[in-house]
Amino acid sequence: PHSRSLQAGGCAGMCVDLTLFPLDTIKTRLQSQQGFYKAGGFRGIYAGVPSAAVGSFPNAAAFFVTYECTKSLLGAGGALAAPHVAPVTNMLAASLGEIVACLIRVPTEVVKQRTQACPSSATYNILLTTLREEIPFSLVQFPLWEYLKMLWSQRQGHTLHSWQSAVCGAFAGAVAAFATTPLDVAKTRIMLAKAGSATASGNIPLVLLDVWRSRGLPGLFAGSMPRMAFISMGGFIFLGAYEKIRRTLL
Repeated sequence: PHSRSLQAGGCAGMCVDLTLFPLDTIKTRLQSQQGFYKAGGFRGIYAGVPSAAVGSFPNAAAFFVTYECTKSLLGAGGALAAPHVAPVTNMLAASLGEIVACLIRVPTEVVKQRTQACPSSATYNILLTTLREEIPFSLVQFPLWEYLKMLWSQRQGHTLHSWQSAVCGAFAGAVAAFATTPLDVAKTRIMLAKAGSATASGNIPLVLLDVWRSRGLPGLFAGSMPRMAFISMGGFIFLGAYEKIRRTLL
């Protein structure tokens, strides 16, 4: 089962990252300190796609193998096996999955975002920043996805089809994307900061305070619409493809 999760997760990751890459570029440029047009505007929206392609398969594969393995281990017995604590199990599994996936994602993410909008910052700081942004995102998305699937499945009286899992993934992704946009803004600024600058130190509260002072609330939620569109469509493709490929392999 875990080798199937690896294959299904890797294929799903490549599908979504390569399909929706232009939206991710636009989102990165909207959040850039240089401003959208100085960062490249609509020019070269596929800049950075090779690094995304290289990191996509192992990143998604690592996440889902860890996620499914942790879920099965925690659900095997003990207090965390009870149905009413399933959200906690899903949160723990998603958090561990993100930690493992981030070890692969960070180097490719740095290359990709710098190619999309240019600059330089320490990889260690970016790793910590990425974990601080991605873990809260997964803490919202995956428990919500599992809950929506369970709710829909109970209402119709049988297991969901892959397209129904995809719809749940799209909704969960959109909610998580909007809620964590300020953290994504901070991560983008830190990734694009010049080495040695205050922003490059990776202090998220200070970066968010600076954004608030210079651009207010719209600055904290800069790029939220393309981010929600990207992650909602991404959730549909990613989680729908994952379920479909995994069931086919089973």
